[in-house]
Amino acid sequence: MIGQQKVYDTLVALGIHFDYIEHPPAPTIEIGRQYWTALDGKHCKNLFFRNHKGNRHYLVIFDCDRNLAIHDLEQRLKQGKMSFASEKRMVKYLGLYPGSVSPFGLLNDEDHHVYVFLDENLRQTEKLSFHPNDNRASLVVKTEDFIRYMDAVGNGYEWITLY
Repeated sequence: MIGQQKVYDTLVALGIHFDYIEHPPAPTIEIGRQYWTALDGKHCKNLFFRNHKGNRHYLVIFDCDRNLAIHDLEQRLKQGKMSFASEKRMVKYLGLYPGSVSPFGLLNDEDHHVYVFLDENLRQTEKLSFHPNDNRASLVVKTEDFIRYMDAVGNGYEWITLY
């Protein structure tokens, strides 16, 4: 299967069932939409940010059908001025490259440096979809199983109203 083997090994070890499809590279939501029609789950947008000082990093996960301005996020997250993290930081903390950002990248964050903000509305969705750390595939897990994954991975996270 396409994606980081660590993702699949972790899901299996946690007893998390997933549905999986392969597709051409989908580095953006717009491109991915044409391939996700076969998936029964809400695909999520995953944005990786840093604070102004560059000493804190955040993964923000929300419905791919929504758009959020950075200024609005700064107000809601109360973390001060934020900007998108560079590719270098993305590789360092998540082991990922742009277009493949996923909460499964937290498996590569051994120091649990990245803090995660999850859109509260996603809790109401039965299943969630993400790339398996490679934008040439997508997988779907039950939301309750995703929460178990987040608890197991060890990074701090919280559910928050983003819109």
